[in-house]
Formats: sequence, structure tokens, C-alpha cells
Amino acid sequence: MDAYNAAAWLVDRHVDQGRGERVALRCDGRDTTYTALQSELWRVQRALAHFGVTSGERVAMVVNDEPDFVAWFLGSLRQAVVPVPLSTMLTGTELGGIVADCGARTLVVSEPFAAAVAAITAAAPLVRDVVVLGRAAGASAAGDASVQAWASFTDQTELPVAPTGRDSDGFWLYSSGTTGTPKGVMHRHGDLEATAQSYAANILHVTEKDRFLSVAKLFFAYGLGNSLTFPLAVGGTAILHPRPPTAATMVALIEQEQPSLFFASPGFVAALLDAAPAAALFHSLRATVTAGESLPAPLQRRFSELTGTPVLDGIGSTEMLHIFISNTLTEQAPGSSGWAVPGYRAELRDDDQRIVTEPDTPGYLYVQGSSAASGYWQKPQAEAEAFSDGWVRTGDVYTRSAQDCWTFLGRNNDMIKAGGIWVSPAEVESVLIEHPDVLEAAVVGERNRAGLEMVVAFVVPATGASIDPAALVAHCRARIAAFKRPSEIVVVDELPKTATGKIKRYALREARAAAPERS
Repeated sequence: MDAYNAAAWLVDRHVDQGRGERVALRCDGRDTTYTALQSELWRVQRALAHFGVTSGERVAMVVNDEPDFVAWFLGSLRQAVVPVPLSTMLTGTELGGIVADCGARTLVVSEPFAAAVAAITAAAPLVRDVVVLGRAAGASAAGDASVQAWASFTDQTELPVAPTGRDSDGFWLYSSGTTGTPKGVMHRHGDLEATAQSYAANILHVTEKDRFLSVAKLFFAYGLGNSLTFPLAVGGTAILHPRPPTAATMVALIEQEQPSLFFASPGFVAALLDAAPAAALFHSLRATVTAGESLPAPLQRRFSELTGTPVLDGIGSTEMLHIFISNTLTEQAPGSSGWAVPGYRAELRDDDQRIVTEPDTPGYLYVQGSSAASGYWQKPQAEAEAFSDGWVRTGDVYTRSAQDCWTFLGRNNDMIKAGGIWVSPAEVESVLIEHPDVLEAAVVGERNRAGLEMVVAFVVPATGASIDPAALVAHCRARIAAFKRPSEIVVVDELPKTATGKIKRYALREARAAAPERS
């Protein structure tokens, strides 16, 4: 096995080649150089050794976009430990189930999530050590787990790079995928560089002069590339924002930090347009990238006109780690995902797995490339369905034009992607049914006037009960993350079902589409 370590490639390489004093990270007005970041990686390695974490073990991370995220993610890789970044948008109980699934014995949380440690560790009894990035006073752990503040670990003495190769176990990212069940998507050390050499180099032409600002957070595959892999691959600078993004905060960051590349979701593009910022605000940008869901053509055109720069929509996935079909700096086809990124192959297949060759004919999208995950953690059936003969089934329905331009049509299941994040209808339905006034519930995705997908819930009242939509929203607020909550609740007398009793969600979507336009 040829020696290769992703952390060494992303950080040590720059220090060794005389770029150590360049700014790697910029967060809340503070700079972290590549040399300082390397020392933080050593500090993480020392902490992992102190906890007795060995090669291949997992470290769960509930960490905001801050320098400590980069340090723990890359420090773990440098030690041949597997970092598992988790969504900062989930509840403690939701996180606990995922931590238990990945089998992590060490948990790292940002200070704002200290209060969730008790719920996480209650659901994940294997956790033995909890590190809080900040004050740990508000954190308490269930069982025998101990809680320590990161500030108490001060040893930054160098430790060597652990023996790894490009195909060594690297990191996991959890994705609900198309089944609604969280799956640990397992990536190798070499997958990070693969995305940098394909998308970042070939599509964005990134250089050390670029300053990267991403709305998508680091725990997303999309955000991980935008704010870690791509800037560090070229010795550039990542601008990190630890708090939830809003149009106002992003406008302020763009003005203060003057990024050259801006990464967002279609929904956030709509929010920025709604905020009506001055065109001069975007003078530092050379391009905007969108992903997470399909960017409607009107939004693409409006934002490109506002910024005076290209807006590149594309499609990526957790399984492929980043974007594999994209518009380019020199050519954009609004309303489409663009063209296959160099280094990736894409094809469409029909229901019988035959390759669709006729232009503009719908088919199921399959993709192949060197950044593909090695599989799912302990999900053999789901893995067999998604990974086959080097191809990854995306679960999306596309068409390909005669000019090889790819256009998204929809998904071949009932999963919802609200705000660029997968939502399981079954999960939301189970929460709604917990309410005593609800007899049955069905959840579907519906596109609003801007063309963005939202969650709509249809509920049948229990006998003698009446539904208060506001009460149901409050009920959901206490139980599930914000992006999963219904944007609208529709009260119906009954749900359409098949002869075997299955809910026909497609019928609900069709009925909504045929209904008079709502205000």
C-alpha cells in the first residue's frame, strides 16, 4: 500500500512547501494559518491517544463550522481514526440513535450542544468520553461517560502521520438517502482529493487566491467540499460561520470577507434575492455554486444578473461526496444540472436496467467516479441496491439532451428534499400520529411558487376530534428538527389508499397540483 493520508495532503503539504503562514481558516474575524492548523491536528491526535482511540474507530462530531471542526476532522484522519460529522440540526435523541449506530466511543460537541449530551449518551451507551469545545459546565452524560472541556487538552507536540493509503477507511457521513433510514456512508482517504481534482480543479479552476464561503455546513458532503477540501487543497482560505445562516448574516459576511466563491442552496438564493441586496455587494465574487436540489431557471437568471457572475447549478450526493454533473464557468443552461464533470461517467437506465440512449428520454440516473463511497455501514440490502459494478444509483430521474446536458425531473420515490436536505415522510407521519387528535397522516413534497420543495402534511382527525394546525406545528417543533416540520397542514376526511391499504401519496400530490392556485 502506497502511503497517503488526506490530512497530510491537505495541511502538512503546504507547511512543508513553505506556505505555512498562509491563512487556511477565517472565522469571526480571526485567522488560522496552515502552521497553526497543523499544531491543532497534533493536539487532536494527542487527545485521541489519551482516550485510547485506535485505528479505524469512530469519533462522532456534533460541531459547528469553526476551526475546531477542521482540526478534529483532519486530526482524526491523521491518526487513522474515522471522524463522523453529524447534523447540528437534529435533536439530542435523533443524534443519539446515529451515534449508537456508528459505534463511536468518543463524542465531540460544540458548546451550544452541551445540553444535548445527556440525551445523546442515553441513546448511545457505548460513548465513554465527551469533549466539549468551550465551557463544559452545561454538559452531563448518561452512564459512565465522562465530560471534559477541550481547553484542558493543551499538548500540541507533534505526532507522526498514521500509516494509511488512499483506500484506507477515511470518514463517514450520515445520509437518510432514499429509504428514510439514516445510513453511514463510508468514504476513503483518497475520496477528498478526488473531488478536488475533478470538480474544484476542472469546473471552478480554484487557486490559492480564492476565498470560499459556503451556506451549506461542513457536516454535509456539499459543505465539506466547499469549506474544507477545496480551499485546503490549493492553499486557499475558508471563511467559516459557526451559526445558522440567514440572508442577513450572509450579506454581512460577503461584505466583510469578500469571498471569491460562494456556495448556496437554491432556497438560500431565493432568500437572498428576497432580501434585495445591492449588486455592488457581490463585487468580489467570480462565481456562485448551487446544489442540494434543482435550481429553478428564473432564480438562476435573477441571481446571475444581480451578481454579474456565473451561477453554476449541479447535482451531487453523499455517496459521491460532491458535485458530479454541473454547469460551468463558461456555459450555463438555466433549469438544468449541466454536463458531466470530468472524471465522472453518468448514464440513464430504464426499469429493466437497460441503458437509455435516446435523447430527452427519462431514465434513472446512475453515476461512476473515483470519489464514490465504499458502501453503507451495516446496511447490506441498501448497499446492494445503491452500489453495483462500480456504479451508484442516485434515485433521481433525469433526461439527457443530444448535447449531453442533464435535466432533473424528479425522484423515483416519495422522499422529500426540503431546503436541500432529505426528509422521510414516514418519520414526520409518525410524529404527527403521536398527537391524540390525529388518526392518520400522510406527508408529501410540494413545490412552491419559487419552485422549491416544501413539506405538506395531510391529516385525518380522530373520531370526535378537530385538528388545530397551530397545535400540530407546536407538537412537531418539540420532536423533530425544523427542516422536517410541515410548512402546511391540510385536514382531510380520508387518505387515498391502495387495495392493500398503502397510502397513495402520488394521488395527494396530483390532487394538490390540480387544485386552484393558493394564495
